[in-house]
Amino acid sequence: MFFRGSRYEPVPDAEITLPDGRKVRYKRVRFIPATQGAFAHRVAEGERLDLIAYQSYKNPELFWRICDANLATLPEELVEETGRVLVIPVPSV
Repeated sequence: MFFRGSRYEPVPDAEITLPDGRKVRYKRVRFIPATQGAFAHRVAEGERLDLIAYQSYKNPELFWRICDANLATLPEELVEETGRVLVIPVPSV
């Protein structure tokens, strides 16, 4: 359902049966883990979160790790303000 490496991949699936008998599968709630060992990044004008992720992890699809560390749901929230300091988690081993 989710691509390998997605933040939702490890979240357990659940299933509910509706009154009409149909079964609906869904992902359980994903809790954001505490950020361990991080460094700071000051947002420059025009920067994008995928580019910051590439600079930090060599993978732009890991932008969600920065979102989690900064408790942001929408990536755009993190880069709309020039000069904002973001928490960047260290790359996982």
